[in-house]
Amino acid sequence: MLFRQGMFWSFGAVAAVATAAALYAARDVLIRVLVALFLAISLDPAVRMLTRWHMRRGFAVVVVVLVTLGAVAAFLQAVIPTMVQQYQAMVTDLPEHLTGLQDRWASIRRIGDRFHATRQIESVAASLPDRISSGVFGATGRVFSAALSTLTVAVFTAYFLADLPRLRRGAVLLVPRARRAQFSRIVDVIVDKVGAYTSGNILISLVAGLAAFAALTAARVPLAAPLAFLVAVTDLIPTIGATLGAVICVLVALPTTPLWPNTVLLAVFFVLYQQLENYAIAPRIMRKTIELRPGAVLLAGLIGGTALGLIGALMAIPIAAAVTVLLSERLQARDEADTDPATAGDDEGAPPLGRPS
Repeated sequence: MLFRQGMFWSFGAVAAVATAAALYAARDVLIRVLVALFLAISLDPAVRMLTRWHMRRGFAVVVVVLVTLGAVAAFLQAVIPTMVQQYQAMVTDLPEHLTGLQDRWASIRRIGDRFHATRQIESVAASLPDRISSGVFGATGRVFSAALSTLTVAVFTAYFLADLPRLRRGAVLLVPRARRAQFSRIVDVIVDKVGAYTSGNILISLVAGLAAFAALTAARVPLAAPLAFLVAVTDLIPTIGATLGAVICVLVALPTTPLWPNTVLLAVFFVLYQQLENYAIAPRIMRKTIELRPGAVLLAGLIGGTALGLIGALMAIPIAAAVTVLLSERLQARDEADTDPATAGDDEGAPPLGRPS
């Protein structure tokens, strides 16, 4: 018997280790699947809106996917040529911008003359085109890898979006029959709230990117389109993303535009816009989502970013929202059980605590 039990536990440990190793080896694919699931949950409200207009779900999924892909393609077609043109102009004019910055700030000029930084920066700027051209082959491999990852995420997103009702019913069947009604309600709340949060966060980032593009263009900052795109991406990061994008834009504007009024007004714009986003735009868009404490948002973002990088930081808040739903439902069920008259009646004959019977 002892031998059989030892073999049983040994095989169990080996199976657990093998499963963990397989999951670690397939972590990239699993991350793509998880991203596709979040995208499907984010697009599900649009699909359900079309189904309420008496459209079949399969056709509604095709319409939503085609509209989303068309919008992304149109955005990239409009932004990428401008980004490439402005980047080339920035590389060409970088020595001139650095010289102008040193002329405006005497301390920077003295530091540059002392450590010969100006000549080093000019040599690096002059060698940038050759470095870019020599890295074309490596960049080509990364582009193909990114395209393959994007295609994988798109295929899984379409699959999850089409089968999301069946997946929700399948998840409910995993729990005991007595708890399926409560678990089904929890799953519905999680899907609704997480979808609303993700789509609302994307909308807020789009507004931030458009506002940043208008401000950067008005301030005549080079790389206005790439910087605005960077602001939109960093705005997705909770708590610190908006500040990070604003700091990068101001640092780029410092050597490329006059300090007054362009750079100063640009910094003032980002400060005012962050207040507007925090107290006007975000509360209106996120009013139907789950409210989380700032400390919980920051902690979830840091844990997700440490575990999975930028993708983990973006998905940490919806996961924290789902955990909040689970905890709130569990606490509510416990409170209802504590205040149930049938349960309370069982304790009527019991003596009070702390007194002898």
